[in-house]
Amino acid sequence: MTIQDVHLPLLPKFSAADTELLEKIQGRLELAGDISHAQVSLYVRAGRAKKLIMLGQARSRNNLSPQRILPGGVTFAAAEEPLVWKTLESGERLTGQREWALGMEPLFMETFPVKTAKGKIIAVLSFELSGEETGADHQILLETVYMLLVSDYDLQKKFVYRPLFSQDGILVVNERGQIIYANSAAAGIYRVLGVGRLLGRRVHERALSFRLAQKAAITGQPQEMEVEVAGLVLSEKAVPVVQSGKTVRMLLFVADVTQLRKKEKELLVKSAVIQEIHHRVKNNLQTIASLLRLQARRSESPEVRAALRESVNRILSISLVHEFLSQQDEELINVAEVARNIYDLVIQSMLEPGFAIEKIFESEPVILPSERASSLALVVNELVQNAIEHGFVGRSSGIIGLRLSIASEREYRLEIYDNGVGLPDGFDRAKTKSLGIQIVRTLVETDLGGSFELVSSGGTHAIITIPRT
Repeated sequence: MTIQDVHLPLLPKFSAADTELLEKIQGRLELAGDISHAQVSLYVRAGRAKKLIMLGQARSRNNLSPQRILPGGVTFAAAEEPLVWKTLESGERLTGQREWALGMEPLFMETFPVKTAKGKIIAVLSFELSGEETGADHQILLETVYMLLVSDYDLQKKFVYRPLFSQDGILVVNERGQIIYANSAAAGIYRVLGVGRLLGRRVHERALSFRLAQKAAITGQPQEMEVEVAGLVLSEKAVPVVQSGKTVRMLLFVADVTQLRKKEKELLVKSAVIQEIHHRVKNNLQTIASLLRLQARRSESPEVRAALRESVNRILSISLVHEFLSQQDEELINVAEVARNIYDLVIQSMLEPGFAIEKIFESEPVILPSERASSLALVVNELVQNAIEHGFVGRSSGIIGLRLSIASEREYRLEIYDNGVGLPDGFDRAKTKSLGIQIVRTLVETDLGGSFELVSSGGTHAIITIPRT
């Protein structure tokens, strides 16, 4: 939400520079909440009335407080937020407590004024924390976060925000490169590296090896990299706090990503192995298909040759699925590509010489897991085979079409049709002895959980619907 989104008659008229500053703070509230482990709120005065308007609010993902986040634009009486109002009036940084609910443990609250370059107070930032997160060290962190929020450079241009979690180390460095704050997570990470107390140490020390800090201080821009130290992989990020073009403090974030990178490598290896398996399965299936073709050529029985040819096409349909899987990382397949290849393959292998065929192929992208894709591939194979074998008896030309579409939010639809002789009189799909139809019915209804119907209208029209999930 921007300042312009708050359509309230009590909202003050801000200058362009003031609006830019407030919107910059709004955009950084989520980051501020994560770093400070606090609920951070931005307030402005509601016109001349003794009221406040909250422009934005955010809090850390690690903050377990039951307080809810309020939408921007909520109005409060000054008496409801006395500390905020006092800071708005006086321009002072104040500390206090408040109860979020009657009888519950009070929250620690700290307020900071937001001032223009000329010193005019236009807003107040408040930080609300549990009592466990107070103390001198945390005061330094809150002060640094406040300085980051009101800093006069565009953080968003160079800073890729990643949510912070409890295991992320946070350090604050002063303008001399000295560590003035370190959370327990940072202390734990460096303890593993043999570094004891962090406070007071120079961030450029060899033992700390935080090389980004110097570059960030010089450039005044956030820096990020991964380093490997003593067997650990550390993700490091340095965010300078800039005032009047000078780096006055710096926030350093460090996270141990060793296990994450290890798992990523393992996944890459597994993916490569799986792809190789699919490749070998494809080759083996193609070898089997070649053997069956050889057997078909040696057979003198037309029935045997026809049966072997059908078997070859079925095997090659499954092989095509494995070929696609061997070429990609995920176990998901665009069935449109597989269907197109099977459609062309079956027509090419089964069409009699001299027969003039018109092919119509229409398809939207349909993404399915490999198992479901294999079933649908076999369905395409059987129906196209049936169309060629039985659809054009006594004819020398015809049309075979395939349409694969997204029927609805819940269903995909596969249609295979021809302009042939149609279904025989008295045809009953449930009672037919056709192996191809039986295979299709089993695959569609049992494996895919869909429906299958055959319609005779100017030819044969097979309609299959399957659920999208």
